[in-house]
Amino acid sequence: MSDTPKECPVDHSAPKECPVDHKKVEEPTCPVDHNSYKNFLPPTADEQSQTCPVDPATYKNFLPASKEGCDSDAIDSTNNMPKISEQNAHTDQKIALAKERETSTIPRANSDDKLWVYPSEQMFFNAMRRKNWSPEEEDMQVVVPIHNAVNEMAWQKILEWEKMHQTECNQPMLLKFEGRPKDITPKARIRSWFGYKLPFDRHDWVVDRCGEKVTYVIDFYSGKQDPKKPMSLSFYLDVRPAVSPSGMWDRLRMSFRKGEFM
Repeated sequence: MSDTPKECPVDHSAPKECPVDHKKVEEPTCPVDHNSYKNFLPPTADEQSQTCPVDPATYKNFLPASKEGCDSDAIDSTNNMPKISEQNAHTDQKIALAKERETSTIPRANSDDKLWVYPSEQMFFNAMRRKNWSPEEEDMQVVVPIHNAVNEMAWQKILEWEKMHQTECNQPMLLKFEGRPKDITPKARIRSWFGYKLPFDRHDWVVDRCGEKVTYVIDFYSGKQDPKKPMSLSFYLDVRPAVSPSGMWDRLRMSFRKGEFM
């Protein structure tokens, strides 16, 4: 009898892979970075007692978002927003969530809709569950309005830049936007060397300036807390044109207007 050990005819050493090669297909992503969810909630007592200048919890915002497997049907590839069908309650959802969607003040380019429309509480909750987060239904009443307000703030800051071009275009519109929390901008990285916190999120917004596509970079920071209101939230948005010949010229012009280095 042979002493050779019997082996399983199936090679278990081969790693299991998704049958769809995601490297060849650009994965649609929700424009809302749901990894930033915790930044939209009031701080807890434990968080307030931290003495480290950089909150360790912030680093979770720079990790890759969880893969959604081979099924990307939950996201509308035309606008990167959750599909309307995603208004259905989640299977293990404990309480009902609002399905009404708030209309923004942000003009939308290349669409029958004149303005961008924000996700409802239900859509926001479902999108976070697909990201393998464990959101609390009660938090949606806080998270969604703050998310909307921060986006409105970003658009108003973009309009400050666009005022320099109002003679050539008096109605800029938002064409698309992309969340890039893993990609730290050079400016944010340099600031961190001097003790400043890294942003908890980054977006690139593409504006249609009457036919010309202009990209703006937005770094989202948690602002300073008011000692008189320890449970309040504040945010600081660093909005500027992306690096390009025209973008750098606009930065220079703005720096002279404000008397500061942009």
